[in-house]
Parts: sequence; structure tokens; C-alpha cells
Amino acid sequence: MSASKTLLSLTFEALHRSGVAEALRPWSQGLGVIFCMHSVQPDSSAADGFAPNAGLTSTPEFLDAALTMLRHAGYEFLSLDDALVRINEGRGTSPFAVFTLDDGYRDNLIHALPVFERHACPFTVYVTPGFVEASTEMWWLALERIIASATGRIEAGAVAADLDGSVARKWAAWNVLAPVVQEMPEHDQRQWIRGIAARFGFDLAALCREQIMSWNEVRKLAAHPLATIGAHTLNHFAVSRLPEEEARREIVLSGKSLERELGKAVHHFAYPYGNVAHAGARDFRLCAEAGYASAVTTRMGTVYAEHGKHLLALPRVMVSSKYAQTRWLKVLASGVPGRMNNLGRKLNVG
Repeated sequence: MSASKTLLSLTFEALHRSGVAEALRPWSQGLGVIFCMHSVQPDSSAADGFAPNAGLTSTPEFLDAALTMLRHAGYEFLSLDDALVRINEGRGTSPFAVFTLDDGYRDNLIHALPVFERHACPFTVYVTPGFVEASTEMWWLALERIIASATGRIEAGAVAADLDGSVARKWAAWNVLAPVVQEMPEHDQRQWIRGIAARFGFDLAALCREQIMSWNEVRKLAAHPLATIGAHTLNHFAVSRLPEEEARREIVLSGKSLERELGKAVHHFAYPYGNVAHAGARDFRLCAEAGYASAVTTRMGTVYAEHGKHLLALPRVMVSSKYAQTRWLKVLASGVPGRMNNLGRKLNVG
């Protein structure tokens, strides 16, 4: 376990065991919480332990335990639409929990849906049309797969990594390359992964087809009474890094594409990556101009009545294997980590 993950675990365990998180809930909880998930699949840990994207995955068993814990803790499961009503009213008899899942993974349909059905829990899946059509690149998964199987030298900007098949070299390569690729301008980043994939014979389109729902599967999910489909840009670009007109196209046309395929209106949006560096005030404005009823970030925090004036900049709390114990998820849902992260403020919408 890394030092940062160990510190995180100790912090959350301390907040739980000391009772601080529970004691501060009236101050920090607000109206409720919007959870952010990605992939939900049975444990498929790599035999050698190299799984740098494991933090984006939860197991169905963990999701089931989380939903059980939240229900027992008094949370009410709401759809995103119903949560917006609650936010606009500025009050509620019990805290709400909204579940959202980004990107459009096939396992959302296969593994997550049955769990949500058991708990009668509504959920929203934000779909990236470029992933569905295999016309854009899941660069982070592709980089992991290439590092996992390749030997040789990979260069990115001013850095390079040598691979010899050993686990140590795989982790070293990821730790060197991934931050550099993450910070590349969006189109340079995609050009780079296409070049690396071609060099090592990796099929980027096949990765999308393996991981992401087809249009027929998206339509099947959209027809389910518990499910809502939202937009997640056309190509999973960090919108704040795009010129305004391109950002507008990514935001607007992703919803239009989904509406065309599903035959129904799309009212909700999620910013790819979603943190302060990847979505900001300009992008909140573009979502408002596009007519979305809500847009979610990954800025940590719970939802307050004051968010009624900032529905295009809603915070979320991450659900993943990073928080391996449901009691740690309960600490997150209490709002204490979010208030700490935001220096005591309710809102982080700038």
C-alpha cells in the first residue's frame, strides 16, 4: 500500500472510530450526497498486482454493502431529477443519496443494475458517445494495458520508461508516464496514445467495444425505470482545456447525440475528470447555455440548499476500491472530508 493510501486509510478510520464524522454530520451533511462511480465488476485483480486504474472500479458486493449501509444510516435513494427538486426546495426530512456512473461501461448494465434493482435505488449513467462508437480513446486504460504487456522503451514528452516485463518496471513506467500524458493538451494526448498503440499493436477501438455499452445496450438501460442517461461530452475531453467553441460542441452535441439515439430528452451532464483543473466557471456557463438541468463535477463535497443557485457545478463523492470499507464511505457521505477539503466552506463552485 502506498504512503498516501495508508494515510488516507488512517484518516478515515480515525474519523470513524472517534465518532467525529457522526458528531459533525448536522454541520457537514447538508441535504445529501451525489456519489460518483465508474466500472462495477467482480474482482478481477491482475495476477501480478499491476492495476493502476483499480481506483475506478468497485465490485458488485461493495456496491451492495454500501447501499445497505446507507439505507440503515437513514439515507433516502433519489433519482437525480428528484434530488434537484429537493435542492430547489432547500429542505428534506432525511438526507438523500444519488448514484451516478461515468463513461458508459457495459458492466453498469450487467453487474450494477441488478444491485440497484435489489435496493430499488435510482441511478444515472453519463455516456460518452465517442466511446460507444469506438471513435475516441480510453487513453488511461490503453496505457495500462500496453504497459502490462509490452517490453521496450516508451517516451512521452521529456520522460521515458523502459519495460522488461517485471512488475517493478510496470509501476515505474506508469508513475513516470501517466502524469505526463494526463497533462498533455487534449488532442496531443490522443495523438500520443494512438502512436503508442500503433507501435505496440494495441487495438484502441477494440478496447472501447470491450468495455463500453453498444447503442442497443444504452437503449436497453435507458428504458429501465430506475435508470437515467446523461451526457459526458463526445470524446471525453477535459472541457476547460478546449477553446470555447470546441468545448461548447463537446457539451452540446454529446446530449444531442444521445437524444437522437435514445429518442428522449437528456437533461443532465457530467464533466470528464471533473476537478477544478478540468471544469470551471466558463464550462458551467456553457452547460447552462446548452439547457442542461444539472451538471456534476468531482469536486468533493455534499450538497446544500445553496447549491440551488449552482446546479451546473454540483459536487460528488467518489465510490471505488480506494475506500475499501463501507464505513469509510459513510465518513465521506457525512460531508466532513468535503468541508475539510473546502476549508470549511459549503460551496466550491468558482
